[in-house]
Amino acid sequence: MPADPLNSTSKSAVEVRRSARRRRTVSAYREGNRTVVLIPARMSEDEEARWVGVMLDKLAAQERKRMLGDSDLAERAAQLSEQYLDGRARPDSVRWVTNQNTRWGSCTPAEGSIRLSHRLQGMPEYVIDYVLLHELAHLLVPGHGPRFWRLLDVYPRTERARGFLEGVVAAERLPHLPVTDDD
Repeated sequence: MPADPLNSTSKSAVEVRRSARRRRTVSAYREGNRTVVLIPARMSEDEEARWVGVMLDKLAAQERKRMLGDSDLAERAAQLSEQYLDGRARPDSVRWVTNQNTRWGSCTPAEGSIRLSHRLQGMPEYVIDYVLLHELAHLLVPGHGPRFWRLLDVYPRTERARGFLEGVVAAERLPHLPVTDDD
């Protein structure tokens, strides 16, 4: 049964799913724009409210750990350049930005700057690495011609990352139907 968001700072709705088979454990995960919390059916409403709060805090802490800061991003760019581009791509700056809602990243080769969309934060590491490597390749080859794509051919997860990003874009275009008690 869907519940209203219990935490006003949470950006997603919380859905609590009770299970008669679940005896003691509580777990939670993100599903689209909501958080699903799995609890034992016998749990009281007070216990449910407490556990939902605990699990929201736990998920938020896990997500914060996965978030790279700007300095972490610059360090990761240096590692990727060394590993896949023989260290030839050396950006002067690498940072997260919040003004890119239609692109995953951008690069200004003349300035040596790389900017990644904040929408990538929390995505799998291999996806962020792909976008970062894509922008690093632009420091060496400005366009998207065959020479550019050959640089990215060395990254083993290129197709997987591109598929993930295409899936995110497709999901954003899907109609969002209201959640009902029948779900």
